[in-house]
Amino acid sequence: MMSLFVFFSIGGMAQIKSNNDCRIDEPMKTRSDNFIFEKDTPWQPAGEGVTRQILGYDGNLMMVKVKFEKGAIGALHHHYHTQCTYVASGKFEFTIGGVKKIVSAGDALFKQPDIEHGCVCLEAGVLIDTFSPMRADFLTDKK
Repeated sequence: MMSLFVFFSIGGMAQIKSNNDCRIDEPMKTRSDNFIFEKDTPWQPAGEGVTRQILGYDGNLMMVKVKFEKGAIGALHHHYHTQCTYVASGKFEFTIGGVKKIVSAGDALFKQPDIEHGCVCLEAGVLIDTFSPMRADFLTDKK
């Protein structure tokens, strides 16, 4: 006899149901803790003069704090994730889809999927990036 299994998520728990109505609850593995404290969160290298802290995430969303030294470059790149960036401090020259603009604390940027983007840090600062879906590569990139 063939069994049918259905996987779905409710309230942070992975639900597994089969056609014989048995259910197994187990915690979802692809999410962060509910509380993320800066002092407990490691900084990861993300390029010359650039470090990042992975903050809250699940499969649908990820928040990342990125610290830039003056002159550091976020190389032009693209990815399938939607990305929104808040400039917490500093000044940056961003290029998005071939358009260059200077942004500073309090400004925000939106990057649709697959658009080429990058930046040059003009004054040391911090960016808060959000990605949808989450950047799974950031969790495995332990450089």
